[in-house]
Amino acid sequence: MQTAKTLFFTAPQKLEIRETPIARLKEDEVLVETICSAISAGTEMLVYRGQFPHLADANDGVSSDLNYPLAYGYACVGVIKEIGKEVNSEWLNKRVFAFQPHTSHFITQPSSLIPIPDFLSSESACFLPNMETAVNLVQDGAPILGERVLVLGQGIIGLLTASLLSEFPLESLVTVDRFALRREALQSKSKKLEVKSLAPDDVRLSTFDSFDLTFELSGSPAALNDAIAFTTFSGRVVIGSWYGQKRAEIDLGGAFHRSRIRLISSQVSTISPELSGRWDKSRRFDTAWKALERIQPEKWITHRFALHNADKAYQLLDENPQETIQVIFDYSK
Repeated sequence: MQTAKTLFFTAPQKLEIRETPIARLKEDEVLVETICSAISAGTEMLVYRGQFPHLADANDGVSSDLNYPLAYGYACVGVIKEIGKEVNSEWLNKRVFAFQPHTSHFITQPSSLIPIPDFLSSESACFLPNMETAVNLVQDGAPILGERVLVLGQGIIGLLTASLLSEFPLESLVTVDRFALRREALQSKSKKLEVKSLAPDDVRLSTFDSFDLTFELSGSPAALNDAIAFTTFSGRVVIGSWYGQKRAEIDLGGAFHRSRIRLISSQVSTISPELSGRWDKSRRFDTAWKALERIQPEKWITHRFALHNADKAYQLLDENPQETIQVIFDYSK
């Protein structure tokens, strides 16, 4: 009998690979064999460390009502190996993306799958949810011609967001990260804009250097204070980090009170009401696919692990994040 191997988080810093029989397909289902899946480090490390909040409804089907043990993940690329009798034969052998936990095989209905364009590699397709997030962040920030923009955090979300921003006719774009590997990852010298990457201690601002638009994508609650301090009068701060249960004191009692700075909560599970009359998830996915084709983010994969070595992957991200950018599971190993 064919079996599926699935990663489960069982307690803080503990996980196991569980093997289960693959059920017989229903007539409207397909069996997907996974090629690769990406670890979304910012979110998954909250799960790994036990720092996730227990939200009854997180406005998505991934982060609601989380409790151990749980299979978690949402960046899975595979190929359809079997189809039910009612499924169109065109689905057979098609490469697909799924918001699916890390697993070697899974059964689902075609309506929950997204066909992968032929122009993208399977590894680049793993970045779809993060690119959709980056598109959403940029749309929520709505950069304006000639603005000065700052991105705090150069993990994958920060790198993708900065890559999109570098396509805009901004006056300047500055990125900040504490890890040299990530600061050096975005070497953008487009026709429109050169990105300046700095360590946190190297950011020095005068009144005239303050940023019109700041993205807080570091995952650190304390960085929100920096984001506010670096943003000019009547500027915007887009908060894309999910802090989970991490806490920090935020100073809103000083200059912020008179600054008219807008703090914008941005999360990809919904579309801004200002855009939802014209944009839906399908249109945003199309935009994300095209952005992935331009940016080719698989160059930022620093580590590939077999699923049975998942403990080593999360230990690396937990103890030595400075050595990583994107970590994926390769199911051919």
